Amino acid sequence: MAIIDRVKSAWNAFRNTEPEVYSPQYGSTSSYSQSHSRPAFGFYNERSIVSAIYNRIAIDVADLPIYHILMDELGRYKSHVGSQLNYCLTIEPNIDQAPRAFRQDVVMNLFSSGCVAIVPVDTTINPETGQFDIDSLRAGEIKEWYPKHVKVDLYNEEKGLRQEVVLEKRFVAIIENPLYAVMNEPNSTLQRLIRKLSLLDAIDEQSASGKLDIIIQLPYVIKSEARKAQAEQRREDIEFQLKGSKYGIAYTEATEKITQLNRPAENNLMSQVEYLVNMLYGQLGITEDVMNGTADEAAMINYNNRTVKPIVESIVEGMQRSFLGPRNLSNDERILYFKDPFKLVSAADFAEIADKFTRNEILSSNEIRGYMGIPPSDDPKADQLVNSNINPSVPTDSVVTPKLKRQLKAAETTLRKESQNGS
Repeated sequence: MAIIDRVKSAWNAFRNTEPEVYSPQYGSTSSYSQSHSRPAFGFYNERSIVSAIYNRIAIDVADLPIYHILMDELGRYKSHVGSQLNYCLTIEPNIDQAPRAFRQDVVMNLFSSGCVAIVPVDTTINPETGQFDIDSLRAGEIKEWYPKHVKVDLYNEEKGLRQEVVLEKRFVAIIENPLYAVMNEPNSTLQRLIRKLSLLDAIDEQSASGKLDIIIQLPYVIKSEARKAQAEQRREDIEFQLKGSKYGIAYTEATEKITQLNRPAENNLMSQVEYLVNMLYGQLGITEDVMNGTADEAAMINYNNRTVKPIVESIVEGMQRSFLGPRNLSNDERILYFKDPFKLVSAADFAEIADKFTRNEILSSNEIRGYMGIPPSDDPKADQLVNSNINPSVPTDSVVTPKLKRQLKAAETTLRKESQNGS
């Protein structure tokens, strides 16, 4: 598309909003202490173990790169597509975020509200009119649902604030949390854990409020106004002693009795919290070793298959459904994520795997060097699928099998006997 035509047909999700007065230097009338493009969490999500679980899973999902690729006639990966969508997925989704930060933002919004919308903010043409290419992507929270539209709370980079905009469902990638029943249902394990943590925090704050909560039993009956005034005066005297004392010490008469009420209340909230945390870990496929980074290979494989893989596949399928139209799909274009198979392998095991892969002509030497972070070799043989353990001067079809050896030996014996009889 020519540059002039591209500018004329370009579309922006916030174009038809009300006019705004902008600063000529920075593009807005006000500034903010932090970016409004970041997802906002609930109060107790932010203060508890829940935010740590969100962040751990989001980091692991964001570690898987997503590409716009081309498949061959057999449905196998062939090459990357040099499209603007692939540029957004691999280089710059928007002006504020890198691809990894964008993927993490998508997952955090997904966990926070149970559903996230990936919106193509800037496109080559209006998505409602036909096939389009994407120039920028944003993740937003869905506020309202309509039969064919959704209202999305989205960050407007032109104004520097979040704004609600109504968009069609067919060109917005709507991603639902595959772990919704565990994380976002009103009575799910995670929501119950959040409520228990809020109760535990309230009790802790009450215990640490600084109040003594004591009752003074005076040696006389308080019924008349004079006795009430006398009791009030006695209470003020004890308060004055405690407030003015360096160590908070006061004296009382021998006939007075003091009862303290703010003793630690015995409850089973902590045991319930521990029970819910263990249950949540089991339902999410997470272990404590995964959270603190000491999990072995088997635990990480289980975690990646049960937790990370369903989430990233939901994201890929949602973008593929909305961003690739019938024309691109008919041209064998897809959106795919890639996982490093050697990420959890030790150096000794990787050496053994590299030998098997090169010997069986699955990967070339330069491809193995790429996984190790070593620059490729200039030797042309390093880019070929060859077995370096076989002498290239001996053709592979001349390898003698045991059966062929027996046949050759029998033929040699027969020829020897015939030669002896002839002589």
